[in-house]
Amino acid sequence: MERHWQIEESVFIEAPADHTYAAVADVRSMGRWSPECRAVRGVPPGPAAVGARFIGFNRKGPFVWFTSCRVTRAEPGAVFAFRVSTFGLPVALWGYRFAAQDGGTLVTEYWQDLRTGRRGGFTGLLGRIFTGTRPDRRHLANRAGMRATLGRLKLTLENRVP
Repeated sequence: MERHWQIEESVFIEAPADHTYAAVADVRSMGRWSPECRAVRGVPPGPAAVGARFIGFNRKGPFVWFTSCRVTRAEPGAVFAFRVSTFGLPVALWGYRFAAQDGGTLVTEYWQDLRTGRRGGFTGLLGRIFTGTRPDRRHLANRAGMRATLGRLKLTLENRVP
């Protein structure tokens, strides 16, 4: 299977861009939407600012792992992104773009695999051991996760889920 280094998914949400941004940038809420993220610690409630660091606690079936994250972009109503690392090694860039559109917001979640270079193979091996997912299949797991995350975000922000 060909390895994909970047993917993205989008959903239209009937809510203003600043509202959708605030929900996503409050990373402590990510465990409510993501099928892999169970909790986020180390950052106060509310939208995280550039430079904010946090720990993500993740689970997929029997696999449990944590990641270190740092916010790299925080432009209210426009874009929110953070870099993920493990044991000091770069893993991924996750981000969200927000575009006001027809009385709501088009939210695009994107992912870029940063497991490249000399240590990329080792980081990929760690990923397989801790997450149970081969590097060449990570994009498939992430695409499914993005669709679930965006779907849950949409339901929450459109007040269809308590």
